Amino acid sequence: MVSALFRKLLRDLWQQRSEALAIALVMAAGIATFVLARSSFHSLQEARDNYYRQYRFADVFVQLERAPLSLQPELEQIPGVSVAETRVVQEVLLDLPSLDEPAVARLVSVPEQGRPRLNDMALRRGRWIEPGESDEVIVHEPFALAHGLEPGDSLTAVIFGTRRTLRVVGWGLSPEYVYTIHGASIMPDEKRFGILWMGRSALATAVDMEGAFNDVTFDLAADASLPAVMERIDGALELYGGLGSLPRALQTSNWYVQNEITGLDGSSRAVPMVFLMVAAFLLNVVLSRMVAVQRQQVAALKALGYSRWAVGWHYAQWALAVATFGAVVGIALGSWLGAGITQIYGRFYSFPELSFGLPSQVAVGAVAVTTLAALLGAAAAVASAVRLQPAEAMRPEAPASYRPTLLERAGLGRLLSPTLRMTLRNLERRPIRSTLTLIGLCYASAIMVVGTFTIDSLDKVMDLQFRAAQRQDLLVSFYLPASPRARYELQRVPGVLAVEPQRAVATRMDCGQRSRYVAITGRQQGASLQRVVDEHYRAVDPPAGGLLLSEQLATLLGCSTGATVGVQVLEGERPYREIPVTAVVREFMGVNAYMELGALHRLMGEDRVLSSAALAVDSASENEVFQRLKDTPLVAAVTLKSAILKSFQDTVQQNLGAMMAFNLLFASVIAFGVVYNSARVTLSERSRELASLRVMGFTRAEISRILLGELGLLVAVSLPLGLLLGRSLSAATLQFFNNELYRLPLLITPETYARAALTVIAAAVISGFTVRRRVRRLDLVAVLKTRE
Repeated sequence: MVSALFRKLLRDLWQQRSEALAIALVMAAGIATFVLARSSFHSLQEARDNYYRQYRFADVFVQLERAPLSLQPELEQIPGVSVAETRVVQEVLLDLPSLDEPAVARLVSVPEQGRPRLNDMALRRGRWIEPGESDEVIVHEPFALAHGLEPGDSLTAVIFGTRRTLRVVGWGLSPEYVYTIHGASIMPDEKRFGILWMGRSALATAVDMEGAFNDVTFDLAADASLPAVMERIDGALELYGGLGSLPRALQTSNWYVQNEITGLDGSSRAVPMVFLMVAAFLLNVVLSRMVAVQRQQVAALKALGYSRWAVGWHYAQWALAVATFGAVVGIALGSWLGAGITQIYGRFYSFPELSFGLPSQVAVGAVAVTTLAALLGAAAAVASAVRLQPAEAMRPEAPASYRPTLLERAGLGRLLSPTLRMTLRNLERRPIRSTLTLIGLCYASAIMVVGTFTIDSLDKVMDLQFRAAQRQDLLVSFYLPASPRARYELQRVPGVLAVEPQRAVATRMDCGQRSRYVAITGRQQGASLQRVVDEHYRAVDPPAGGLLLSEQLATLLGCSTGATVGVQVLEGERPYREIPVTAVVREFMGVNAYMELGALHRLMGEDRVLSSAALAVDSASENEVFQRLKDTPLVAAVTLKSAILKSFQDTVQQNLGAMMAFNLLFASVIAFGVVYNSARVTLSERSRELASLRVMGFTRAEISRILLGELGLLVAVSLPLGLLLGRSLSAATLQFFNNELYRLPLLITPETYARAALTVIAAAVISGFTVRRRVRRLDLVAVLKTRE
């Protein structure tokens, strides 16, 4: 049998359905964000962990010049090392009919018999390489899909200037290349960069590595000390041109995946709390007003024998019913959005299995936090209903105390219209509610700023990096350091307008107790194609007698301008020098060290050797230039700046566009929920006052201005405060982007601020029109008959 209190609960929910729906939508937005981020976090983390475990992802990675295979047993004897897997790795050019420019492939050796002990492959299509077949390769699945390569197809590789036809026998994925980028790019480009796995003996023969290796990966014992083992590994490989060991945490692919997982974890904890705090505030406002209006009903219920706890639980149930609806909608919406986000992740992260699932703990957590928010929001109203004595409740609530505002007491009252005075007095007599409404509106605009400012920051980084600093059309890299003749050969290629040589040298830098493996790049002073540019777009020439360090590298080393760093060169004669730091520049990509090209040559004791060259090319002759580069033996890779930019822009338009749409929707929900509920409660509280004014001759437009004026004033005050809050939250968010590979500046354009402000204003206008319709339908006779 349905109890009287339950029937009253249903009736109250129906009568307050619009307010309840607005609160539920705010809760749903918060829960959707929670479920979206938390479920995506679990899906991505589970896919990564299963992949790494099943295919034995290595713990340490080392590149070197050349070492004999006989060294492998010695490496496995290093304390803490469980497995040492030696490989041959070489980047080559690919001549593909689907591309005018050369693509770059990274050839990675695999055993012809058996499987790799570390970084094994998930064979997605076709078969494994057969022993004795020198031209068979397994192609990275994203690269194969981008070019429509099927098992049985062929492709042409240019290896040290020699064209070689390779036959595709399968598609593969490796935990080493979940996120595949090359060179200066920060976005995958499956068309221009791919991984090819080739039999060990075939690849070693092709690149002159018989009986040797130039890459080794390690699996460590569970109780091994990573720093100690890495130090021993570096010592063992130093004589063989070891470029320094790289832990799994800094391996490029894993680094990107881990940062995405960390970001999802952080956003799943922080962002939903904003929505649920606003929802709790709205519940407090609506329920407090409901208890005040139903004072006599509360008295009657207690007089009829209902305990005060039963009455309190009745009002708590109202909040829980709203929260339940919000949780159900939020979980459904979050699951739908999470499935879409997972599909987007599948385009950038190459996992054998990546599927969206809603873990039970996420659903339970969503219900738990919604319930907690509902109970916190209802606590004050429930306590008021519990404390209310029947005899006291039978009397009308004491009338509100009105008094002149601060402006009036300051002698400025004559400057205020009667309508504005009423508006300010009503705001001042309820300071807590006004403040909470203001805070809710501030968060609405702040969320829009935080959600979209990254576009502004990324635009500046890309503008600095690829328009101000890198002004070349192509970057040509060589297999080995080339003689000065290579520069002149490039200059003679028809269509090449300018050539700027560069020299990169692998080093280990020491400053005090800190050290870092980093390449020193030699640049010409006054270079025009590849420049060092600071955050203010000023070109900074490498000094003739010292080092120019990026700010991030200087921070990692704990040094500054004027300090001296020890530089151990890791190639050639491997000289050691102490070099002063003569300048530090703030850059947003990588950890970089620069020297004047001639000074670097003197450090190495060499004559104008170059590792790469930046080229300016006549656009009308691009295809001819590409063909010549494909046929040049020394060329190992060709990077197109335009391709990097296009890849980045396509990704930004797709992913950040969706993110902006979500933020716009959720910020609008908050703004609408706050403004609409505040307006409805104000209308409920002041309906008798407004009806009296109407009878006295005030027009509907005038009483609408009185009602909506205080809300408009709160919106106006909240906008600058919300934009400042958004800037502060954006600055805190940037900590997630402050890492070694790239950093983002705090840049928020006027367009971003305007977008945030207009979102809140639009939501407020819609709320205002909705409430104004209720004012127009106000029943004057019924309202005036209501007892105070």
